[in-house]
Amino acid sequence: MATAQAQQKWRDKNRFVKKQLNVMARKLVHEYLDDVASTFGLRGKGEAVAFTCFITQALMQRADFNAEAARVLDTFAETYNRDRDVYSA
Repeated sequence: MATAQAQQKWRDKNRFVKKQLNVMARKLVHEYLDDVASTFGLRGKGEAVAFTCFITQALMQRADFNAEAARVLDTFAETYNRDRDVYSA
């Protein structure tokens, strides 16, 4: 764990471009993030979250003009919502 001084230095340096996100997540989600990070050569779980957001946003944009992408996105959303207790804290 970083010291309070180190944390404040990070906040001061990144004030306008980053915001720290601390979330509780099930162990399974942490394992998925580790897997995403290693599969795609990312620098850790934080970057895996950013990558996952990027992929989701790209799929949402693609779904606007591609019926197959829209179908896949709807299937993912429906499946997640049905099983959300498995993934959410």
